[in-house]
Amino acid sequence: MNSRIFFRIASVLLLLFATLHTFGFRQVDPTWGVEALVTSMRSIHFDIMGSGRTYWDFFVGFGLFFSVFLVSTAVVTWQLSNLTGEILARVRGIAWTLVVCFAAVTMLSLRYAFVFPIVLSFLILFCLTAAAWFATKTN
Repeated sequence: MNSRIFFRIASVLLLLFATLHTFGFRQVDPTWGVEALVTSMRSIHFDIMGSGRTYWDFFVGFGLFFSVFLVSTAVVTWQLSNLTGEILARVRGIAWTLVVCFAAVTMLSLRYAFVFPIVLSFLILFCLTAAAWFATKTN
């Protein structure tokens, strides 16, 4: 095994996560009984620093921020998979930074999310950790 495979698997999982998150985070199931809350989030407008917003605007905006983060991370991990062993060994700090970042994402998923994002977070964390580990061993 080498880091290339794990970076590429992580990249594909990140794109899957981004796609599912982007299309799913705004969905509201009527069985949850939160329609009044969602309606309130969408309908109550307020001014913040000169901009008229709702809490729904913040919810959607930060959800899309996370989608952009996931896609960007997928691109970075794919680019890391294309580096030679010598170059990857020199920039292994980037790989370990991604590991730390996804360890935090995984902990946040455990606290605030549900099964599917938790499983994806763990799988991505595993792949990034394995890739960083193999990158460290490459010399």
